[in-house]
Amino acid sequence: MRLERVTHDARELYERHGRKLLAYACALLRDPSAAEDVLHQVFLNVLRGRAAIDGEPARYLFRAVRNTALNHIRGQSREVELAAAGIWLESPDGSTETSLALQSALGTLPAEQREVVVLKIWGQLTFEEAAAVVGVSPNTVASRYRYGLEKLKEIWK
Repeated sequence: MRLERVTHDARELYERHGRKLLAYACALLRDPSAAEDVLHQVFLNVLRGRAAIDGEPARYLFRAVRNTALNHIRGQSREVELAAAGIWLESPDGSTETSLALQSALGTLPAEQREVVVLKIWGQLTFEEAAAVVGVSPNTVASRYRYGLEKLKEIWK
């Protein structure tokens, strides 16, 4: 009975947060396949009971995705720049062209700014929640977000 409950809870969390978490993992890794692997690894840990989710699940899940993605990056023996195939970011208007343009624009941002912009806009986290995920102060997150948005506005002009 406990396994059924854990499976149900994991499924509910995945349905509620999966797309946001995948977008965040893609922003960190810039490789949709690796991002999917990271997301699946996080949810396997949830299913296996290796996750102690205290408080808001979204905060824990974003932090787990970040840590798993960073471990993935550290674990690579060599760095290979691969063209990221596929759309990992959902645009507000739902168009493929806008999604690809957004992904491209986000790719020009420094990693710290890209991470915070995705957490704030697509993850719908507050500055405090994003700060907890990234491990910096809310003021630092707000600054990175502001600088990232300024750069994105310049690109879109």
